[in-house]
Amino acid sequence: MYMTKSLSLGKLTLIVLTALIVLPSCKNGSIFGKKKEKSSVTGWNYDDKNYGNFHVLKAKEQKTGPGLVFIQGGTFVMGSKEEDVMGDWNNVPRRVSVNSFYIDQTEVANVHYREYLYWLSNTFDNDTTIMRLALPDTLVWRSELAYNEPYVDYYFRYPAYNYYPVVGVSWEQAHDFCVWRTDRVNERLLIDKGYLNKKALLSAMRGGEGDATFNTDTYLMSPDMINNKTAPKKDGLKDVSGRPRKVVSFEDGILLPGYRLPTEAEWEYAAYGIIAQNPKPRTKEKNHGEEVLSNQQVYAWSKNVNGLRDNRRGSWQGEFLANFKRGSGDVMGVAGGLNDRAAIPGPIKSYYPNGYGLYNMSGNVSEWVADVYRPMTSIDENDVNPYRGNKFEQYYKDDQGEYVRDTLGRLKKVVVTDAEASSRRNYQKGDVINYLDGDSISNVTYGYGTTTLVSDKSRVIKGGSWDDMPYWLSPGARRFMEEDQSSSTVGFRCAMTRLGSPEGNGFKEGNIFTSRKQNKSKN
Repeated sequence: MYMTKSLSLGKLTLIVLTALIVLPSCKNGSIFGKKKEKSSVTGWNYDDKNYGNFHVLKAKEQKTGPGLVFIQGGTFVMGSKEEDVMGDWNNVPRRVSVNSFYIDQTEVANVHYREYLYWLSNTFDNDTTIMRLALPDTLVWRSELAYNEPYVDYYFRYPAYNYYPVVGVSWEQAHDFCVWRTDRVNERLLIDKGYLNKKALLSAMRGGEGDATFNTDTYLMSPDMINNKTAPKKDGLKDVSGRPRKVVSFEDGILLPGYRLPTEAEWEYAAYGIIAQNPKPRTKEKNHGEEVLSNQQVYAWSKNVNGLRDNRRGSWQGEFLANFKRGSGDVMGVAGGLNDRAAIPGPIKSYYPNGYGLYNMSGNVSEWVADVYRPMTSIDENDVNPYRGNKFEQYYKDDQGEYVRDTLGRLKKVVVTDAEASSRRNYQKGDVINYLDGDSISNVTYGYGTTTLVSDKSRVIKGGSWDDMPYWLSPGARRFMEEDQSSSTVGFRCAMTRLGSPEGNGFKEGNIFTSRKQNKSKN
């Protein structure tokens, strides 16, 4: 009996050993029957060192960056939703489509901007030039005939105002904040994955070594300029020889696209919160929501034409759902029963959110968007992802063909020259801010300071503020200000491009139908 069992056990061991030897030699190069994905073009395996080790990440959903909310795109009527009482004729209604994107749930707050300044101070050893360019202008609170000096001194710094929207920030400063935020988010992702040395980064930051800081573009375009690269101890990416990689490419799906200011179309679309009005939103692949256009919606929070929103008992009837100026001399109501409970900007998560859960898209502070202002842009611009403000750029290289970093550690860029663009069909100039409105083709001129205040530096502001009448709270209303100016009524929020399915994570892109078998030929 004992000898029989031993013989059986020996046979079993021999079978297992044979299987271990045979399995790796399978045609698909897999072990234990686990097939490797292969190219449908060449038939070569992906992520297989025997076939070149070409790394292909499986289709991966885009992660939502810190502070962002996913906005499912679609079509809507952009422009004025009520009578143009100002007579500006600068927001002619037009139907456009906006692709899906992400946008901040709230306006950027004082504490967020102070975090940015703290990083700059540490990293650049409190360089006075860099700090001066980044500091918000607190003097925007001053007025010849008002006592606002306390806000000059305390609004940006006092802890009670931590989560109030930052103001006194120019368009240029808001843009720089977005770039900084991109770098800090991606830097953290690479640290968590083990591709950046955290201690080296902190050492460089504390030592005032600005050119040693992490920048996303620099890392992707010229990673040799980043000195603190490392490789994860396990489960890391491999190169063609199967050795651990120290550099991540964008194709690896770890890094996020850049934070930026939203386009005017994106901002306006997000403000309406159209998805809340869809009676049958798509929650599963088999459910198709009804197409809904929010015609004549006036404010960001409204569900009907008169802007009213209350529950069955009517307890919200008469409540202020936004922070705005009710009338001349009335910014918060009567003592003992204040209507919007804010004499100036209020906390970023106060007042009623819209259908996407976004706060203060109407009122509190107006917000910078990316677009250059032109009165009649709505007539000229594309009907898909409309935007004015393009300066097509490329990375600058020195005489040795090397990329160059500026004083902030970012790669220098230059605008594409007209000569370089002349052979293209989709654009012929690098700077197209004036395209069809201010260029030689349009025969339109803007005499800034003489006949108009519109210039190439004019940027659109949206949403209305604590010091505005209700008309300006409509998402369709638009005004402008020079990009190097700021105000006590203007703040901003960031956005990010959506990559992949426009319906969000968990949904396929494009309508997918079952395949049909081809009839066999009789020949």
